[in-house]
Amino acid sequence: MWSRRLIVFGLLLACLIGALVTGRDLFYNLVYLWLAVIVIAGVWTWTAINRIRIGRHTRALRAQVGRPLEERLSVRNTSAVPKLWLEVRDFSDLPGHEASLVVDSLAAGRERVWVVRSMCRERGRFRLGPLSLTSGDPFGLFQVTRHIPQTTHIVVYPMTFDLPDFTLPLGPMPGGDALRRRTHYVTANAAGVRDYAPGDSFNRIHWKSTARRDRLIVKEFELDPLSDIWIFLDGDRDAQASLPDGQGAEPGEGTPLWVGKRAKVTLPPSTEEYAVSVAATLAQYFVRHDRTVGLLTYGRGREIVQPDRGERQLTKMLETLAVFRAEGRVHLGDALSIESQQLPRWSTLIIVTSATDTEWVLAAQSLKRHGLRVVAVVVDPASFGGYAHAGVVETLWAAGIPAFRVKNGDDIAAALSYGSWTTQRFGGKSAL
Repeated sequence: MWSRRLIVFGLLLACLIGALVTGRDLFYNLVYLWLAVIVIAGVWTWTAINRIRIGRHTRALRAQVGRPLEERLSVRNTSAVPKLWLEVRDFSDLPGHEASLVVDSLAAGRERVWVVRSMCRERGRFRLGPLSLTSGDPFGLFQVTRHIPQTTHIVVYPMTFDLPDFTLPLGPMPGGDALRRRTHYVTANAAGVRDYAPGDSFNRIHWKSTARRDRLIVKEFELDPLSDIWIFLDGDRDAQASLPDGQGAEPGEGTPLWVGKRAKVTLPPSTEEYAVSVAATLAQYFVRHDRTVGLLTYGRGREIVQPDRGERQLTKMLETLAVFRAEGRVHLGDALSIESQQLPRWSTLIIVTSATDTEWVLAAQSLKRHGLRVVAVVVDPASFGGYAHAGVVETLWAAGIPAFRVKNGDDIAAALSYGSWTTQRFGGKSAL
């Protein structure tokens, strides 16, 4: 573009000098010609991006690793002048999301629509937008760009797996200890009746008591007599390990997403990503089995999601895990000691960690003596290129704490199954 512009202005200057020196009409006509070209190109460029409407619609503002994100973009020419070409450039920071497009020959009153489907490969909170709209004249002399600052944020949840089972080997369980806690959910455990309050659902009205007392009476319910489940995700940065990107990737991971063909996405070879996926998988499993689940993480800071049940609770935990980063400075043993007085007795604590020093096992034993039932999921850092102390899983079993082991490349659903637990407990020695 700059070379063309220099050539045109150079020819204009040369013709002007020739006209002034020779006085011939030919040079004056050429001066008028080049001036007309420059003026027409300038006016064309000025009107090129006027009265253009850009639309952007995303089906959902939540996605998940391993699933596609679909976005619909449109450009409409609302003027009476056709647009020769338009370049729509997208500045989203979602990895692999390419929504930029060059639109050619957009007639007056016409609209161009395109759909972008991207496979989500990384968890986190990402930005869709802003956009820029660029156009120019047919001679390629000038270009003009209009920036559209509007943005939308999308949350990509971590990858989860469907667990066939996750039997908690906790002796007196599975029933748990009886709890007496009022809840706004309708359960099978009726606790009593009370007066109707605005906002109460009509299906909670107790009609016999309403007829007897001549006013609206509703039923109260208690949670099922099951103890809470806490998922504790360790984010100590000193315990993390990872392999270079691309190692462990399966064939076909880099294939494009065509219609009817979905590229396979695997977990990055990192203890952080495997631990987050394990925590998300366990949260999904227990929520779908109507258990009361809470989440506690030690990453950049302490994050806590109080125990609850239902899909709304699962959404809260997945959003917390989506932005989790294992950059904490608190070692696992210290974190367990801090939380020892905060966690209620008879709760089940599932520790997800890649720490393989045996010191934190003493803190886990202390929690067990305080009345908590403890389970551990150890993500083996040695399989991710890190260093591991030998015997942590065996030490956990010797302390009466059930432990699962997950290695790089393992099927997480299989690694957390009951069969894997029995194999690791009775079928041989652990590598950790």
